[in-house]
Amino acid sequence: MYRIGHAWDTHQLVEGRKLILGGVEFSSDKGLLGHSDADVVLHAIAESLLGSLALGDLGTFYPDHSEATRNMDSKIILKECYDRVLSLGYCLYNIDVTIYAEKIKIAPKRLEIQASVSNILGVEANQVSIKATTWEKMGFVGREEALAAECVCLIGKQTI
Repeated sequence: MYRIGHAWDTHQLVEGRKLILGGVEFSSDKGLLGHSDADVVLHAIAESLLGSLALGDLGTFYPDHSEATRNMDSKIILKECYDRVLSLGYCLYNIDVTIYAEKIKIAPKRLEIQASVSNILGVEANQVSIKATTWEKMGFVGREEALAAECVCLIGKQTI
C-alpha cells in the first residue's frame, strides 16, 4: 500500500537569525523567523510525511507556544516525524522538494542539502530530490520577504 504526502512551509526573512535550509547553514545577512530554527525545507518534508498517514501537522506535535520546542533543531523534528512513519510499518520511497528563494542561491549547496536530508532519514541520496526556483521578483518570495519550500513524498508498507 502506497501513500502520498504533500506540504508547504514558509517563514519570514529577518535580520539577526541564522539561515538554515535542509540542515545546512547558508551565509546570509538574514535568516528565517520561527519558533524553532525555521528550516522551511525540513519542515515541509516532515509535514509531508505526517500528512501521508493523516497524522496531523507540525503544530500537532511541535506547538509554537511550547517552551520545550523553542529554538528546536529541525533535524530532530524531521527524524521524529519519520520515526512515526516507520513505527506504523511504512518506509520512504522518495521525496521531491522545491525551495522558493529569490536572492539566496541554492545550487551551490544543493548536494549538501540532499546529503543532509538523506542522512537524517537514513535513506539513499537518490531518494531525495532537491531543487529550487525564484518567483521572478513577484510576491513575498520575490520581494525577498520570505522563503518557502514544498515537498511531496511517497511512502509504502515495509516488506520483510
